[in-house]
Amino acid sequence: MTTSTLTPADLRVRHLVLQQLAWDSQVDPSGVGVAARNGVVTLSGSIDSYAGKLAAERAVKRVRGVRAVANDLQVTLRQPRSDTDIANDAVRALETHLILPPTVQVVVRNAHVVMTGTVSTLFQRVVAEKALRYVKGIKGLINRVVVIPAPPADDIRPRIIRALHQDADVDARGLHVVISGDTVTLTGTVRSWHDRESAERAAMHAPGITHVENLIAVEWTDAENSRAEDEVS
Repeated sequence: MTTSTLTPADLRVRHLVLQQLAWDSQVDPSGVGVAARNGVVTLSGSIDSYAGKLAAERAVKRVRGVRAVANDLQVTLRQPRSDTDIANDAVRALETHLILPPTVQVVVRNAHVVMTGTVSTLFQRVVAEKALRYVKGIKGLINRVVVIPAPPADDIRPRIIRALHQDADVDARGLHVVISGDTVTLTGTVRSWHDRESAERAAMHAPGITHVENLIAVEWTDAENSRAEDEVS
């Protein structure tokens, strides 16, 4: 894709993403390539850690105007570690989180980690994954931990709605909650990826829920986009 085919909005988003990556101290942007089109940002190239790959993705999501991210970054380790060392560090990382049961297991092969086992809530599943993201030497992480299903309480929907409205990180006025069996579906619109992800995290605490389907759209008004462009020009 050449710059001549990009719209002014595409160029603005790409410029803001490059600035955000350069600003974020968790990211080494020297080997990162950025493309943007219609609000979809693609990251390519290489980065020196798995944690850095995820940090780059989070940085892009913070940019106003980004609607989706394709993270094609390849992790190239400066100092590779043995699978045994990675596995030992992974176990210690899990043990430091007291809310995690001993049923979470880890398999390491060629610096790629696969998590298996069972937990009681989606929140525990997320905590287990986050605990391993910063283990030194990993190139990739697959989370196959299963949430043990339980009959959801009859009042679970109003409890989730109340949690969304009470969360200071979520503007829940445009959100809708649907319960089907052990699945929560979130729809509506918010103004940032931060709101979208905070809403999903809030729903993950619900007892008896094994899956949260997050269909919330991130939308900005034309006025907000113009104001952001003026602020960085």
